[in-house]
Amino acid sequence: MAKSNRVIFTKAMKKNYTILIPTMLPMHFRMFEKILRTYGYNAVLLDDRGKNIKELGLRYVHNDTCYPALLVIGQFIEALQSGNYDENKVALLLTQTGGGCRASNYLALLRKALAKAGYPQVPVISFNVVGMEKNPGFKITLPLLHRLMYAAFYGDLLMLLRNQCKPYEINSDESERLAERWTDTLTAQMAQNRILYKKVKENYTAIIKDFESIPKRTENKIKVGIVGEIFVKFSPLGNNHLEDFLFSEGAEVVMPGLVDFCLYVVYDGIVDYKLYNIRWLKSVLTSIVYKIFIKKQQDIIDLITKNSSFMPPTSFEKTRTLTKDYIGLGAKMGEGWLLCAEMLELVEQGVNNIVCTQPFGCLPNHIMGKGMMKPIRERHSNVNIVAIDYDPGATNINQENRIKLMLSNAKERQYPDTENQSQKKEETLAGV
Repeated sequence: MAKSNRVIFTKAMKKNYTILIPTMLPMHFRMFEKILRTYGYNAVLLDDRGKNIKELGLRYVHNDTCYPALLVIGQFIEALQSGNYDENKVALLLTQTGGGCRASNYLALLRKALAKAGYPQVPVISFNVVGMEKNPGFKITLPLLHRLMYAAFYGDLLMLLRNQCKPYEINSDESERLAERWTDTLTAQMAQNRILYKKVKENYTAIIKDFESIPKRTENKIKVGIVGEIFVKFSPLGNNHLEDFLFSEGAEVVMPGLVDFCLYVVYDGIVDYKLYNIRWLKSVLTSIVYKIFIKKQQDIIDLITKNSSFMPPTSFEKTRTLTKDYIGLGAKMGEGWLLCAEMLELVEQGVNNIVCTQPFGCLPNHIMGKGMMKPIRERHSNVNIVAIDYDPGATNINQENRIKLMLSNAKERQYPDTENQSQKKEETLAGV
């Protein structure tokens, strides 16, 4: 044990320890799990079906703590208490950002909770690319990051196409099954020694054509965008299965992907140099990474446009310009300016109904998400935005009722003639 009481994950531990990973994006993280296994880590992705996750989080973490931290810690402790893992041969993997967000403190909170719950011997591995915490038994290498990058692109593509098919499919759950099938196929490919970009582009094309061939109804559904704090935005555990609820209400879900968040983090290194004239070398390196990501994102956009009728994602090159006259690029705590940019990106795509998800008390999201709703509405009068807080005390019913009210307003705006005709019909019948 180190002087700081941090349990180090050693090289010897890599051989026989199970590494637990918290849930967030199911399709993406299944591929991440397989990639880690390819590099010799016995990684296990946890799911969100535990009954006591929230209660255990509240028991071992202060209730003023950021809601995602409470859920992740509760999920880890529930897994340890389940008896499915040897508590003396298990480690926990958690991302660490290092920014001003409360997420930077998750590791310390988790270690404190583990000690309180009776598991002080369990190592906590920090997944970060800036060297904040190092473990001899867990190395983030360029080949590993290379595979994770493609998994993020694959996951975003599957999520985008599934969401555009699901509300219109003639055969129930066909798009979900196709997404699962492709996730399994891609997960198996991730175990191969080499990833050739030619094969990746062939996969993109095959995926797009498979989803394009799904029989679909020709309808005009209400489109609803989801933005917000990264965990609550993406995780069914964090947002009470928001996507499923919107689908059940007959809406089409539109959600900017994980790659956009990765590009935002990378671009911040460029912004630091432009604004403050600091970290020149970092800005050069991040510029190279940024250009690689942009090129690969544009390939997906071009392939979707060429091979289907689906709406492609917006290039991040455009997304980053949308906040001009709204908020500065120096506002980069948490999701920062990206949160405002993604709302404006949705509006540009014609998605005027937006759910802004945020953990209760998340200052960056309240300022750069909820705080930007008024100026966006002032310039786009047809925008229909609702901010939903998620915390241990918030009830599903209250959240769903507010979303239903937003959907009701959306239907009135999208189908004004239908509403008027129905009203006239009722008035006529009443007169008769």
